[in-house]
Amino acid sequence: MSDLVRPVILCGGAGTRLWPASRDSFPKQFLRLTGELSSLQETLKRVGDGRVFGKPLVITHRDYRFIVREQFAELGVEADIVLEPSRRDSAPAIVAASMIASRSRPGELLLVLAADHYVRAPEKFVDSVRRAIPAAREGRIVTFGMQPDHPATAYGYIKPGKEIAGMGARDVDAFVEKPDAKTAAGYVQQGYLWNSGNFLFRADVLLDEYRAFLPESAKTIQNAVDGSKTDLDFLQLDPKAFGEAERKSIDYAVMERTKKAAVIAADYGWSDLGGWQALWAISEQDAAGNVARGNVLVLDSKGSYVSSSGKLAVLLGAEDMVVVVEDDAVLVAHKDSTESLRKLVDTLREKKKAEADTHARVYRPWGSYQGVDRGEGFQVKRIVVNPGGQLSLQKHKHRAEHWVVVNGTAKVTIGDQVKLLKPNESTYIPLGEVHRLENPGETPLELIEVQTGSYLGEDDIVRIEDVYKREND
Repeated sequence: MSDLVRPVILCGGAGTRLWPASRDSFPKQFLRLTGELSSLQETLKRVGDGRVFGKPLVITHRDYRFIVREQFAELGVEADIVLEPSRRDSAPAIVAASMIASRSRPGELLLVLAADHYVRAPEKFVDSVRRAIPAAREGRIVTFGMQPDHPATAYGYIKPGKEIAGMGARDVDAFVEKPDAKTAAGYVQQGYLWNSGNFLFRADVLLDEYRAFLPESAKTIQNAVDGSKTDLDFLQLDPKAFGEAERKSIDYAVMERTKKAAVIAADYGWSDLGGWQALWAISEQDAAGNVARGNVLVLDSKGSYVSSSGKLAVLLGAEDMVVVVEDDAVLVAHKDSTESLRKLVDTLREKKKAEADTHARVYRPWGSYQGVDRGEGFQVKRIVVNPGGQLSLQKHKHRAEHWVVVNGTAKVTIGDQVKLLKPNESTYIPLGEVHRLENPGETPLELIEVQTGSYLGEDDIVRIEDVYKREND
């Protein structure tokens, strides 16, 4: 049995409470919300000490697999990436990861972390993990309870019980749901802790408990793991079997039922970044309590959060506001109203607004594209292809394309011809012609694409060959 703790990073959430920055197509764990690194990358850095932590295992939705791989590559970190074919909440994901990890080491210590949380003091985080190891080795499922600095209503709470002799941990007397303000104040006075949703346990212990509480679901998850297939660098769980697993959080499935729960009290500046109010609270503020990120100007205002990914955003004479400007959507809300964003996103979905889930910039394994303009029978896109990236060999039934290179070098295949295009050079792909775009260089390739035709949807692709083994670009 290894002495190292193996991180299991849950990376499948959608993060709708940070809309419009976070959307289903590119959720908050991949965004650079607090600095130069994404939340996922910050999580990886926290478990980067090879004297304490082993190789990470990341479980994410299939749609995010190439984003995860790219963000790992930026840090030079290797990990095992497991793909969920459908979202079944945290318990099936954690159980599947535990089954995979226990194939070779049944008693391996697993540290379950959310990819979208924030930690102000990473060294204190590592110290808390070290303190939790003895109890986890003895068969406890240890959760990390955060010392509250205010009566928060956005978190669940843990009531600590008696001290476990020689373990530095306490029993858990109760897990309680998110309270109202008055109840939360009482919890803080009584010494309750915030429930961080992070856990340390032996893989075999967690699996024994889950099998005892949800035996049928455990069988379906085992079938999903046994039926998993390797897809490029990823392990794909069997879709049918995993889809039959009971949709449940690990709290409901195990933690609120087990007699093996323990809690370590910790204080490392934790936040789940559950909304704009939480992000404002952990961000650097000016003398008036304002947070300004991106191309913004804040005047005669206080207590506000203003962010813009491009266009100039100006806030004048306002108080306790959240203003978030993206290329295709703008949010203006009072800070106290941002907890209702899930409801707002649901409303946008009901109205079939694409902006509910999809960014103007769409990420692909080869790079990204962004809509610039669109009209009857045409649309214009800005395409960026990463060094070494290539689109599939494909053709279109309903549209022709014009490509103009702006930066970098494009390797273009049209029918039997292959040519290189430099900046200010262009080419034309007739309707129905087989073609491919590649970046053979060491810098990003940028080009403008003009599509013309009777139908311009993304599903107008007849794929002939694809190195990423996708069904669609």
